[in-house]
Amino acid sequence: MIITVFGATGQVGKRVVSQALAKGYTVKAFGRNIENLIDKDLHDENFTAIKGYVFDSEEVFNAVKGSDAVISTLGGSFDGSDKTRSLGIKNITHAMKVTGVKRIVALGGMGVLNANETTQIIDTPDYPQMFYPVGKEHQQAFQFLQASNLDWTFICPPDILDQDATGKYITNADYPPTPNYYKIAAGDIADFMVNEVTANQFIHHRVGISKL
Repeated sequence: MIITVFGATGQVGKRVVSQALAKGYTVKAFGRNIENLIDKDLHDENFTAIKGYVFDSEEVFNAVKGSDAVISTLGGSFDGSDKTRSLGIKNITHAMKVTGVKRIVALGGMGVLNANETTQIIDTPDYPQMFYPVGKEHQQAFQFLQASNLDWTFICPPDILDQDATGKYITNADYPPTPNYYKIAAGDIADFMVNEVTANQFIHHRVGISKL
């Protein structure tokens, strides 16, 4: 299994890389600031660090080409001004269509989950306005995934804790899980994403997640 990981140096992305390598996968880690991954690149035949810019279509294409799946943990500014999450997913999904790679597991935010059958959480009156700009970025990324013909899964976590995997978490399709403690360890998100690439339990679904 060859996986391209976008956002590979973030708190979720770096754990995705480690967990995928632990499974014996070949990992291509893509990012702007991958200098700290070079030593790993030199000493692990299953790992390649790719310095690139997610807004550069050719660099994204080259990173995706030859992979079996993509995991995106793209971040960006909290105010949503840099459009990394949305336009990054747009470039990634385009590259996947051209190269014939079908499977993507991507990271979003809880606001994109359903509040009810007709409304997403971000569009409810009680949604915190301070999260609205980044929430809209996640929503736009989700729309790009929906419009693709890819086998996508979009995980939509609450507050992410910079912690390793505990293995104690709950998931739910399209809605927040019950119980929902509104927090999740970055390592548990990575655990879900790496496993879901092949488990295929949530294809064409958003996924709510919470620690237990």
